[in-house]
Amino acid sequence: MRPTVTTRTRASGIAAAVAILLVLVGLALPAIAGRGAIKDLFFILTMLTLAQYWNLLAGYGGLVSVGQQAFVGLGGYGLFGAAIAWGMDPVLALPMGGLFALAVALPTAFFAFRLAGAYFAIGTWVVAEIVRLTVAQWKAVGGGTGTSLPRDVQTDMAGTAFVEKLFGVRSAAAQDILAYWLALVLAVLTIGGIYLLLRSKSGLALAAVRDNAEAARSVGVDARRMKWMVFLAAAFGTGLAGALIYLQKGRISPDAAFSVTDWTAYVVFIVVIGGIGTVEGPILGILVFYILQTLFADFGSTYLLALGLIGILVMLFAPRGLWGAISSGTGLQFFPIRRRVEMTGAAPGAGARKPR
Repeated sequence: MRPTVTTRTRASGIAAAVAILLVLVGLALPAIAGRGAIKDLFFILTMLTLAQYWNLLAGYGGLVSVGQQAFVGLGGYGLFGAAIAWGMDPVLALPMGGLFALAVALPTAFFAFRLAGAYFAIGTWVVAEIVRLTVAQWKAVGGGTGTSLPRDVQTDMAGTAFVEKLFGVRSAAAQDILAYWLALVLAVLTIGGIYLLLRSKSGLALAAVRDNAEAARSVGVDARRMKWMVFLAAAFGTGLAGALIYLQKGRISPDAAFSVTDWTAYVVFIVVIGGIGTVEGPILGILVFYILQTLFADFGSTYLLALGLIGILVMLFAPRGLWGAISSGTGLQFFPIRRRVEMTGAAPGAGARKPR
């Protein structure tokens, strides 16, 4: 018998097979689903992506930011600026959203990493407000009132004609399907990339920095480099998601793009109620959030009160979130990252034939 280190479980193997099946079904779904369902799934996938990046930042990196709306807005404005001011195809301009967010994240990190705890959170919020006020002066994309993508730009963007022919739908529906496919791909790449990171040596270093930065430094972990890596990766991914969200909306304004409620408060709720510091938590959290939104969205302020009450109850009775409670009670781990030592192979000499 020889010891081997593994993270796999029986549940994770089943989850991987189910995940592949769900992705394949998701790709084919526009053939049978209505436009309303496609828009709902787009919302779920993009919010899941935002939640996973915030969870990476706060749940694994220990960097609790309340200014992630800055990168959502920058992603949207990066897309609109590239499409309107520079004439790029909106689909091909999606990476510009991530690059815009990354360009602002670099100087932001120099400032924010001088702060810690609540001061870091407040600092990121201040930066987000500064970015919002600055972008509101950008006249090429509508200034403070915002702007819309020109109709001909939306109609002629890459992939729309293919979707129209494939499903026999009009241009507007084809744009929704294309955006949904892109959201599905982005969500899968985000979850897969974060999971692979957490299973790597860098993931171990990241967890060590989150738990105790000084102790991590004492064993040779470069805590500063890990924080930079996570902050910049979360900014770039959030910017990509923001660009995709506003590609689907077709209109942008500073107040909407940099809304702390829509892009940070809701994301924090999703992660906390689902289970911070787990890959499964945001997945469960977005499902709960969508159900609550569907049930209570017509009740105005009552909807926000319901979200707050549920959030308080979960934090009181399930401090690790809903998935944390489920995992503790059942032992289920669909995305296991904890390493276990298992004995594999036959013992020396076992099964060997006796010499004739």
